[in-house]
Amino acid sequence: MTIHAHTQIILAESAKRTRVRLFIVLMLFLVTTINYADRATLSIAGTALSKELQLDPVALGYVFSAFSWSYVAAQVPGGWLLDRFGSKWVYAVSILTWSAFTFMQGWIGFLAGASAIAVLFALRFLVGLAEAPSFPANARIVAAWFPGNERGTASAFFNSGQYFATVLFSPLMGWIAHDFGWRYVFFAMGALGLAMGAIWIMTIHGPKDHPGVNAVEFDYIKDGGALVDMDAGQGTGQGADAGPKWDYIKQLLGNRMLLGVYLGQYCINALTYFFLTWFPVYLVKERGLTILQAGFVATLPALCGFFGGVLGGFISDRILRRTGSLTIARKIPIVVGMLLSMSIIGCNYVEGQAFIVGLMALAFFGKGLGALGWAVVSDTSPKEAGGLSGGLFNTFGGLAGITTPIVVGYIVGTTGSFNGALVFVGANALVAAVAYLFIVGRIERVQLNAQ
Repeated sequence: MTIHAHTQIILAESAKRTRVRLFIVLMLFLVTTINYADRATLSIAGTALSKELQLDPVALGYVFSAFSWSYVAAQVPGGWLLDRFGSKWVYAVSILTWSAFTFMQGWIGFLAGASAIAVLFALRFLVGLAEAPSFPANARIVAAWFPGNERGTASAFFNSGQYFATVLFSPLMGWIAHDFGWRYVFFAMGALGLAMGAIWIMTIHGPKDHPGVNAVEFDYIKDGGALVDMDAGQGTGQGADAGPKWDYIKQLLGNRMLLGVYLGQYCINALTYFFLTWFPVYLVKERGLTILQAGFVATLPALCGFFGGVLGGFISDRILRRTGSLTIARKIPIVVGMLLSMSIIGCNYVEGQAFIVGLMALAFFGKGLGALGWAVVSDTSPKEAGGLSGGLFNTFGGLAGITTPIVVGYIVGTTGSFNGALVFVGANALVAAVAYLFIVGRIERVQLNAQ
């Protein structure tokens, strides 16, 4: 081989595009999986825990909602912190803190009566506070690392971690609760989260700082619309003007497109929080399963949600490449998915475990297919306030985490049945579809006016 030919081979190899962005979205997926597994710990432990602490459905509904009270309240401050200090370190502190509070919930078993309930509520409240920056950070990182024609798939993939959490961890947590007691569910998941936090710190960097990114990949994502300098100069908090201006909140809330997206996310999250909180209880109390059986039965709908989520992102990006229209590409999977999710109401009219699981699986698949809200956030958020925009979006979504467990608790406590609860959840899916069809309008990046 001549020197010239050898040099050409070396140059060709060096010109190959690295794929570091795929590792980045894999990390987002894994962290999101643990994030949602930690949210679901109480639903898995809930039946045994409520029996031991003598919680009625209404009281359990309020405990389920504790997470979301602080999660909602901290969204805008969490988004501001992300824009001020950057995604890596704010997210790292978030992971380590929520994992520590999850671990501490296992100690509730050593308390009794009202004190146990109060401490449990407080710890769930603190978990919500710590998790607040997580999804706005996911959206910021996707916006920084992925070109527009890959953003839907990337967002759908990390968001599908919420379903994979059920697939992977519901049987595991059900087995732990059955064989070792509900306390150890919290101990195991808290320890796993602390380990993930350490891995995050060692492996996550921005596009400009990552040692594994070559110029070809960097240019590809930058030319494709990725906001590669989103965190430039951040991480130290230097500069009084590094964070976003608070007037931006008023401008974001005055945008009709975003208000429609916010309403849609609230309704979509009503489905999410039903599955995260009351679904295992529904299987045990309404359908007569054991807690161990419920953990395994929940995996099939969750697996369908996972595949629906990945498929929704793939379909959306494929439509985008063919039509060049973000509006068409994002709306079609969302509207179709929400209409499919209404099949949850059908569980009121069938008997037999196979029919119930089948309809829940269809509803979960539809919910996954339509869960493209975070892709829309990455598509629409202004560069100078990406975290703040994601925080507002997640504030509206998180409100469903407060209202849904409480409303379902009152419906079940008043009627003694989940029938009305399933109608309530299905109606939210319909409203989400209507919001995207008639309120959102054209999907495009928001331009803010500096004040």
